[in-house]
Amino acid sequence: MGKKIKVAIVGLGFGAEFIPIYQNHPNAEMYAIVQRSAENLAKLGEHFDIPVRYGDFEEMLRDPQIDAVHINTPIPNHAAQSIAALNAGKHVACTVPMATSLEDCRRIVEAQQQSGKNYMMMETAVYTREYLYVKELRDSGKLGRIQFLRGAHQQEMAGWPGYWEGLPPMHYATHAVSPLLALAGKEAESVNCLGSGRIGEQLASRYGSPFAVESALFRLRDSELAMEVTRSLFETAREYVESFDIYGDKMSFEWQQLEREAPVLFAGEQAQRVEVPDYAHLLPEGIRPYTTQGVYDSDDNRHLSFTQGSGHGGSHPHMAHEFIMSIVEGRPAFPDVYTSANWTSAGICAHESAMNNGAQVRLPDYKQTSRPQ
Repeated sequence: MGKKIKVAIVGLGFGAEFIPIYQNHPNAEMYAIVQRSAENLAKLGEHFDIPVRYGDFEEMLRDPQIDAVHINTPIPNHAAQSIAALNAGKHVACTVPMATSLEDCRRIVEAQQQSGKNYMMMETAVYTREYLYVKELRDSGKLGRIQFLRGAHQQEMAGWPGYWEGLPPMHYATHAVSPLLALAGKEAESVNCLGSGRIGEQLASRYGSPFAVESALFRLRDSELAMEVTRSLFETAREYVESFDIYGDKMSFEWQQLEREAPVLFAGEQAQRVEVPDYAHLLPEGIRPYTTQGVYDSDDNRHLSFTQGSGHGGSHPHMAHEFIMSIVEGRPAFPDVYTSANWTSAGICAHESAMNNGAQVRLPDYKQTSRPQ
């Protein structure tokens, strides 16, 4: 076996979920952790036996031993920290979204191009067992020709950290956007989006976004396909749902109405509920258990990713494995920097459309130019 990839994890709330995954991956070394809270840093460092610890992000970047940085910090920090890590010569994995502006997406693309290091947005929705199941149906030809795609992510964010309050719904749309574009094998080209309803003034004033719900219709680049995405964050009564529906000419897949139900598979007019299998067998043996369990695995100490969304559909070890193996194999990760920018820009442009009464907005083509038009 060759040299193991030395990983530093930044942010140890949700980020702690990945510590044992990297520790048990045959091609990774869980080398360092980064956390501003000295108390939490020491506690987790002792618990997981990680001697290299940093309270400062910039100091961590100066460590020549570190090959890759996995960023799990608040959304406002994603762009600046990703760019700094790429410029420091580190491979970067970053939780969603990539950024909250087109300019920052462009800057990350440019930093990746200049550094030659891998960038991967750690999008859970394209590594869930449900996504892998439908991808298998697509790849086997059972779906047939895809005709339409629909995604939704509705979640009540009241009580989450302050920067979430009043966030435009589509600025955090990648969970609903990405499985559709990934299954279609296309990028989003343009969008028309309408805002609906109103949130309270105290929330709306934070980002100048008044809408309770934003619903978008996208045209896909170099394709006859369209897709629909709906997103809500506040003051809209609905059980948590992070769903996608795929309609083919042979078979179609619809997400369940309630989380405790099973999804529906259609073959013509015949319908049946299906039990989606786990895909741990695709992973190295040492990290297979983490498709069904995490660090926060007791009822009184369970992270919200396991309370809502069933642990992100078992996606965490699949994402970490993809990131590590893309480095080992010297290839772009999935999603790579261009795909990550498109998935993120889809939501940013959708919100822009909603704020302009549904006017069409075209997305930048990051593969053609690093500067949005």
